[in-house]
Amino acid sequence: MVTAVTTWGRSGLYDWLVQRFSAVVLAAYTVLVVGFIVFHPGMTFDDWSGLYGQLWMRVFSLLVLVCTIAHGWIGLWGVLTDYVTTRMMGRSALALRMFILFFYALINVGFLVWGVEILWGFN
Repeated sequence: MVTAVTTWGRSGLYDWLVQRFSAVVLAAYTVLVVGFIVFHPGMTFDDWSGLYGQLWMRVFSLLVLVCTIAHGWIGLWGVLTDYVTTRMMGRSALALRMFILFFYALINVGFLVWGVEILWGFN
């Protein structure tokens, strides 16, 4: 039995819902950005900064950043629990999984702070 020590949520259903919601948000954001690029063929920096200067786009971008982190966490946890097992590596498997997830969390805290600074920082 796999313990819920490192999962994002308390149940598999919750994790599944978070991952599906985050996938929909990421897909919508991708369609929006690609559509903006396609419909602005002679795009300038002012056009691009005008899009990201709007409050709704900043909020949407921040939501996408959080969804990316959540989606990746659940996916990484799933891969690690499937492939880094005690049958394959012995007792060190749990330590390796925890180290990888800690490293992922550390990197993503940095990305989150950096993303907030980019979206909401004042020059």
